[in-house]
Formats: sequence, C-alpha cells, structure tokens
Amino acid sequence: MISDYESLTLERVTAHREVDQIWDSCLRVIQQHIPEQSFKTWFEPIRPLKIYGKVLTIQVPSQFFYEWLEDNYVNLLRKALDYAIGRDGLLEYSIIVDTGNEKHQPLTMNVSTVKSPKYSKPDNFATDPRMGSNNNNVKDQDSMNLDTYLNPNYSFDNFIEGDCNRLARSAGFAVAQRPGLTSFNPLMMYGGVGLGKTHLVQAIGNYIMNHFDNKLVLYVSSEKFTNQFINSIKNNTLQNFTDFYMKVDVLAIDDVQFLSGKEKTQDTFFHIFNHLHQLGKQIIMTSDRPPRELEGLQDRLLSRFKWGLTADLQTPDFETRIAIIQKKIQAEGIEIDYDVIEYIAHSVNSNVRELEGVIVSLMAQASLTRREIDVELAKNTLKNIVMNEEKEVTIDTIQEIVADYFKVTIADLKSKSRKKEVVYPRQLAMFLAKEYTDLPLKSIGYHFGGRDHSTVIHSIQSVNLLMGETPDVEETLQKLRSYFK
Repeated sequence: MISDYESLTLERVTAHREVDQIWDSCLRVIQQHIPEQSFKTWFEPIRPLKIYGKVLTIQVPSQFFYEWLEDNYVNLLRKALDYAIGRDGLLEYSIIVDTGNEKHQPLTMNVSTVKSPKYSKPDNFATDPRMGSNNNNVKDQDSMNLDTYLNPNYSFDNFIEGDCNRLARSAGFAVAQRPGLTSFNPLMMYGGVGLGKTHLVQAIGNYIMNHFDNKLVLYVSSEKFTNQFINSIKNNTLQNFTDFYMKVDVLAIDDVQFLSGKEKTQDTFFHIFNHLHQLGKQIIMTSDRPPRELEGLQDRLLSRFKWGLTADLQTPDFETRIAIIQKKIQAEGIEIDYDVIEYIAHSVNSNVRELEGVIVSLMAQASLTRREIDVELAKNTLKNIVMNEEKEVTIDTIQEIVADYFKVTIADLKSKSRKKEVVYPRQLAMFLAKEYTDLPLKSIGYHFGGRDHSTVIHSIQSVNLLMGETPDVEETLQKLRSYFK
C-alpha cells in the first residue's frame, strides 16, 4: 500500500515530468523558427517550473530577459503554446532578481492577447461569406498560425539612414505619404540578407495604416502567398483567394525571388498585380537581387517589376554602423562606452541584422554574468557568435599568432614603436589581416593602434617587396599560415 508521502512524491515527479514534456514541445516549435544562436541565447537558459491547469510557468534569469522575450518573441511563444497546450494556454514568468533566490511575484501574461497592429478594412472584408466560415481575418486565409500582420516595431523613426540605403528610404517614405500616387509603383527594394529590406517595407505599411484609416494594407512573404495559393487550389477556393488579394489598397510582398519556378503561382500573382496597378493601388516588393538577375520568373512579371522604381540597400559603412549601434542601445535604455561601440562597428561589417544580433547577445551576456559591457566582453561575444563560422580567422587570432611567433607582445604590434623587431612583425600581421579577413583597410588600421589606412597599404606593399627580395619572408608567411588551419 502506498503511503501519503509516497503518493505525494509520485505526484510531484509526474507533475515535473509533465511540465518538462510541455516545455520540450514548446522548444521544438521555437527552434524551427529562429536561428540557432538566438535559440541558445534566449531559450536555453529558461527553466520550466510548473503547469497548473492551462497555465505554464517558466523561470527567466532577469527582468531584461523577460522584457526581451515580450518584445521580440511573444508571437512565437503564442505559437508554441498553441501546439503544446492549446489555444487557451497561458504563460507565466518567474523572474530571478539579482543573484539570490528571492523572486518577484511571478509576472503573468495572457499570451492569447498578444500585441497585434490594427488595420482598417471594409465592413464586408472580414465577414465575406465567400471566405469560408473559419476565415474571418487576413492571417486565417491559409489556415496557418504564422502571423502575417505588420510588426509595429518597424518604423521610419528607428530605421537608420546612410549612404547605403538613402534612395530606398527616401522612396519608401514618399510611397508611405502618397500610396499609389507616386511614380514609384511598384517599388522594388533589393539587397542582401539583413540589410533592412523587411524593416523598410514594414515601416511603409505601418506609416500608411497610421495615417490612412480607409486603406487596407497587407504584408505577406512570397512563401506565405504560395502556401495560401496551394491551399486555395486544394480547397477549390481559388477565386476566393484572388478576390481576397484584389481588395487590398497596399500589397507588400517580401522576397519575391522565392516565386521562382512556381508557374501557376506566378500566373495568379500576375493577374493580382495587374488588377491592383490598374486601380492605382500601391505594390511594394523586396528581393535579394535586382530584377535583371532574378531567374525562374516570367518575363511579363519581370517587365512589370521595372515599371516603377528599383532601389538597392547595401552593406552599411562604418559611420552608419556606429549610428545603428547607438540607436539600438538607446532603444534598450543602456549605456555603452564609445570605445566598445567603435570596436564592434569595426569588427562587424556584414549586415545590420548581424550587428544588432551582436548587441543583443552582448546585453544578454552582461545581464547573465552581471558584468559591465567593456571591450573584453565585446571581444568574447564576437568570438563566440560572429567569428565562429567555419573557424574564420580573426584579426585577434592573427595578432596573437604573430606576436607569439616573433616573441613580442600584442601591445607592441599596436604601439607606435619603430624598432625593426616590432615593425616587421606588425607589417606581416597587417598583410595577413588583409589576406584572411574581409575588414576594410581602415578597420585593419584601427586594430593596430588606430593607424591610418595608408599605413596598412604601405605595410602590405613592403611585405610584397620583401617577398621578391628575400625568400625567407615567404617561408615565414607559410609557417604563420599553417597556424590558421
């Protein structure tokens, strides 16, 4: 016979197992929708505490951590709860304060009332019986849980303008002020990953919704559009699908390159495009390349993509990267010394998304370890996040190896010393930095004591000259390169 104590223990074990299983189910959903590094930073530290009815309580390590989840992952958490518990599932946070065990009363959030932007629509739009009994708003059209609404966090105010994106930003703002009435119709914006295309197209949509009560704005990815189209064929509701899109005033479609090779989807999009354009409705599109380089798209579509304005977004320059970092930390309400900002801006020159990701991870590391944000913490963060792909050789690695090889210090390489035993290793290190990294000459000079780019050019030229005169130089370089493998 089981005692009361044994029975209570069994109940606790069962409850603990249940909450772990529920949270594991949530994590499986979450992991499918965000990058691995974001998952490790923001979800691996979370601990499931209990499940009471339909309320799941999770423990997060700080107030900052909780606020970040609320601001950036609330829709994803909603989706995970829908899968693991059901639509009536709720989420409760238990927040750790300082380093002790004392906690606030748990902060409770009903995730079913997530923030979603309002938009205006005709009275008959949401209740049109042709949409089906289960389709009463835009995002239910393909009976998927993915959110197709605009993200209210994207605005022109928090979009940093620079030489790299000025044309796209200016054209986007003109369209936002006079949708369908400018010559920028369609507006096609293209650029690589993480350069701000989605931010800008959603900023346009948000501006229009906030300033034009009578305009219906619809933002959708090309992947979502395709899934909706496939479902409409499967459910024999293709006409309903087409009618649905022909009612919008502003259609913003992201990543049109993914329509490549989908002939039937392109046919339908062609007719929707023509209908909206002829009625003076605004069409906005993004792509990872200019229209002339898009393959697998019909010529008649490509020609229409060129009717309006095509604007590119390029990799941000150093000054723009500085402004992006400053804007990001200002929005988070924290202060970081300028030398840390400058170090990050010099070290991360790929795209805005990676730059912001480093800032977020830096804040998370500081919050979790209770450390001040300094250059050393920035170096560790960069080493673990930005520079760990394919064991990429970093400028820090080059300096360490060269300094160790020549028995000098890294401080010597960065110093103003003109001694031969320091100048030669410094020149080799600069030469290797140009060979192994994508950093511009200005950034390489910055990492060697703030030297000018002309000094880096001189060092590279000197090494090339020495290689032609002295075989030992090439041999030394080969030995140094072997350490990078």
